[in-house]
Amino acid sequence: MRPGPTWLATSTLLLCLRYSEMKHGILEDRQNPSARHHHRHRHKTTETPFLEKFYYYDPVIDFKEKTYLDRSILGYEIVSFHNENKNSWGSRDWMNMSNDQVGELKDKKHPQHWPIKREAVIEGDLVLGGLMMVHERSDSMTCGPVMPQGGVQALETMLYTLDIINNKLKLIPGVKIGAHVLDDCDRDTYGLEMAVDFIKGSISNIDDAEYACNATAVRKVISGVVGAASSVTSVQVANLLRLFKIPQVSFFSTSPELSNKARFEYFTRTIPSDLHQVRAMVEIVKKLGWSYVSIIYEESSYGIKAFEELEALLARSGICIAVKEKLVKDSGVAAETAYDEIVQKLLTKPRARGAIIFGSDQEVAGVMRAVERANATSSFSWVGSDGWSARSLVSEGNERAVEGTISVQPQANDVVGFKEYFLDLNVKNNKRNPWFVEFWEDHFQCRYPGSPRTPYNGQYEKSCSGRERLTVNNTEFERQLQFVSDAVMAFAYAIRDMHAAVCGGRRGLCDAMRPASGADLLRYLRKVHFKGLSGDEFHFDSNGDGPTRYNILHFKQVSRGVYRWLKVGEYLDEELKLNIDQIQFKWGEKRPPESVCSAECELGQAKQYVEGESCCWHCFNCTQYEIRSPYVETACMVCPRGTLPDTTKTDCQPIPEVYLRPDSAWAIGAMSFSSVGILLTAFVCGVWVRHSSTPVVRASGRELSYVLLAGILMCYLVTFALVFRPTDILCSIQRFGTGFCFTVVYAALLTKTNRISRIFNASKHSAKRPILISPSSQLAICAALVSIQVLIVVVWMIVAPARAMFHYPTREDNMLVCDSYVDASYMIAFFYPIVLILICTVYAVLTRKIPEAFNESKHIGFTMYTTCVIWLAFVPLYFGTASHVPLRVTSMAVTISLSASVTLVCLFSPKLYIILVRPERNVRQSIMPVRYSRKPPPAQPLPHPQIKKVPCADKETQTEPADFTKLANGQTVQIKETVSAKEDSKKKDDTKKKDKDEIKKKDKPDYNNIKAVNIRDNILDKCTNVKIISERAESL
Repeated sequence: MRPGPTWLATSTLLLCLRYSEMKHGILEDRQNPSARHHHRHRHKTTETPFLEKFYYYDPVIDFKEKTYLDRSILGYEIVSFHNENKNSWGSRDWMNMSNDQVGELKDKKHPQHWPIKREAVIEGDLVLGGLMMVHERSDSMTCGPVMPQGGVQALETMLYTLDIINNKLKLIPGVKIGAHVLDDCDRDTYGLEMAVDFIKGSISNIDDAEYACNATAVRKVISGVVGAASSVTSVQVANLLRLFKIPQVSFFSTSPELSNKARFEYFTRTIPSDLHQVRAMVEIVKKLGWSYVSIIYEESSYGIKAFEELEALLARSGICIAVKEKLVKDSGVAAETAYDEIVQKLLTKPRARGAIIFGSDQEVAGVMRAVERANATSSFSWVGSDGWSARSLVSEGNERAVEGTISVQPQANDVVGFKEYFLDLNVKNNKRNPWFVEFWEDHFQCRYPGSPRTPYNGQYEKSCSGRERLTVNNTEFERQLQFVSDAVMAFAYAIRDMHAAVCGGRRGLCDAMRPASGADLLRYLRKVHFKGLSGDEFHFDSNGDGPTRYNILHFKQVSRGVYRWLKVGEYLDEELKLNIDQIQFKWGEKRPPESVCSAECELGQAKQYVEGESCCWHCFNCTQYEIRSPYVETACMVCPRGTLPDTTKTDCQPIPEVYLRPDSAWAIGAMSFSSVGILLTAFVCGVWVRHSSTPVVRASGRELSYVLLAGILMCYLVTFALVFRPTDILCSIQRFGTGFCFTVVYAALLTKTNRISRIFNASKHSAKRPILISPSSQLAICAALVSIQVLIVVVWMIVAPARAMFHYPTREDNMLVCDSYVDASYMIAFFYPIVLILICTVYAVLTRKIPEAFNESKHIGFTMYTTCVIWLAFVPLYFGTASHVPLRVTSMAVTISLSASVTLVCLFSPKLYIILVRPERNVRQSIMPVRYSRKPPPAQPLPHPQIKKVPCADKETQTEPADFTKLANGQTVQIKETVSAKEDSKKKDDTKKKDKDEIKKKDKPDYNNIKAVNIRDNILDKCTNVKIISERAESL
């Protein structure tokens, strides 16, 4: 690649960094020199002084002991020391010094210079850079003490994996992969300074030109970088490596920010993103039933990004945050007082016993120490991130505070063979790791003879013999070394695939891979799929992250005073599997501690939130007819009409619907009454049909009697429509039937009374027969009266169709009724029948004095009087029982049936008595009796000639036109009335006069209850031209 002016200027500036000795600040004492630390995600770092560099030549790859030269001693160290102690050392040759003498020389030469820059180098055809956090971060100096697990063990894992690739697997024919490993001291700025070494080779080999301050050293191009461990350091390094297109694979950096390939195009990682870890932690909180938690997070890209995601996920899950605290620092270590303040803030929310800590082990250890000092070990239960999960730095000495912790850790298995390899290492067979002596001194707490003095080994009084051995009992292994091995393996398989494609499988490197193109290598890197040294299948996802696999670890007492980290679950493919039975938060406590601001309200209570608190509330009771709203937990909701709150006041239960059930006593009584009425009506109808030609039936108006019986029958049938469960159809039948049946009954009665009244009123003024008194006319009048009711109901049904509905007179009632029941619109159906009843009653009063032969009018009158009394009594009973459906419906049904029964009894019982009990009176003479005050003389035949005409019989019950037989004092007088059409008018007048004089001389006999008979009033019948003695004598 050919650099532009800006790139070239940047490169030149980087190359001109101080190459030899770099000066350092004054050495300050470390507060806790014995603390061990494994930290993978760190904050921003302060500006760090440049460091002195040591260079080791001839690294031992096969574990053969070799001496190495400290080039910083050459040139000026002897001179400097000679000036200080001329008599003791000036004449000595430094080449003849022992190791102890060299170490003493270093101590005197650099008593305050720390750290010493070292590098682990393995020669190879292609070189991978490595950036490890061999040392912890320190607040008082650039680097802290050596980090055994995440530092030294991670470095040895990388070297061990390269040994397996080069010597055992031999993935690439004729190609050996080397390494150039540096220490970033878990600081982002210092790590960036170290990463500059990785790009020097890329710069110095551009177009075969050398750009270096020291032109004597030709550097090899770094094909890729394994690291860094910390997310914040990886962010800084990734920005630099991206400029030079050097692929980077991190093993411990989990910040979600690094998944953004627009910014970090050349960055990948073998560990999953924290986004998945955050989701796993939220699922754990939900599983424990916590709704009020505190969050402590590290002020770095690792902690801040995780907190943002945590806050969003917790809010979506309805979990509130009680306290939010940051571990405030700037790539340093906070003071103990800062941790004390955090713990005191947590204690201000005593109900938030659950706390999530998203941070690194060194900071979390400070929090746990503060918890111990505050004697609050039983106040909190922790959910931890992978940054401090299963870290001895956190748990050692703080077991009571850490007890009960549930943490999330990326799932990793042991690297096969590494444990044996690491336990076999010692200072004599591991010369290729320049930091191994420091690890040895820290692990065995002794000073190795000849080792340089550091701020941390000066306190050791015991000397190391070199015969110490690493064992399983005295060595704790990092659980996630698989990710380091997978990172190296990913590069190896990518180089293999690229070599096969570019070099065609030939042994050794071809010119196309001298050096290997970073962009091409990245493309092959993203596609690798292999089985790692841990036995797990590995591949990168679409974001360049490792597979989502987490273990859920739990720190508990396995026996009194003995604590262990145990696996209690997994989080695979967004699904949490947690064994609650294995979790023990404190000794003897199986149940998770309660972490809620306010206890859930009891059933039937609503919440009233405390101002400023989203998860704290007071509870208040809902009223008698209310439940807590299922939509808004802060409000009560009134149950709809027809429902009542259940016992828990969480749901509105429907009130059982009330209607007149057919099996109830009220319905059975009403139906029994109606059934008897139906039988009686059928009996009367049968009698009427059987005796339809008898005088009594004919005299009662046969056709209208049948109409009347049909109306009475319908009145009884309406009861059955009233007592069954209301439906829209039944309601329509009720609305139509209740008014229609009465209309039929009272229309027939009105027609009868009207006919009687018209006949007798007409006789007072004229001998002319009234119109519309024939049976067909009477039926037509009755049908016209009924049609009015039909029209009214039909219009009503169209405007407002009948329907069944629920009626709620009170909050505790649920009545299933027809709509007419609710608004009293039944009065529309009853209005017209009531009018008919009133008119019939008026006619009954007007015809009360007619002759006894027409005493049916009196029966009609009695029927109407009784009907009025019944309905006047029904009105208050109906409206007074609005809340009692069975009584109200029964009262209506019984009232209708009772009205029909009154009509049936009053109008038909006298006639049934004659027909069935006194059949001898069922003759024409009995229907029209004549009373005499004295015995009349024998009847004289009238001197009128007869004119024979075709008889025209009355269609109803009138006498036959052939002859008219009357009773006079028990004697039968036959009067033959014939009128000759040819008789002259004079003879007719003489005959009338003669008849009149004759009648005056005799006592006035009573013919058919008629006091006198006016012969002169006789007229010719229109049909027969036969004179009828008395039109009024016909029975109606």
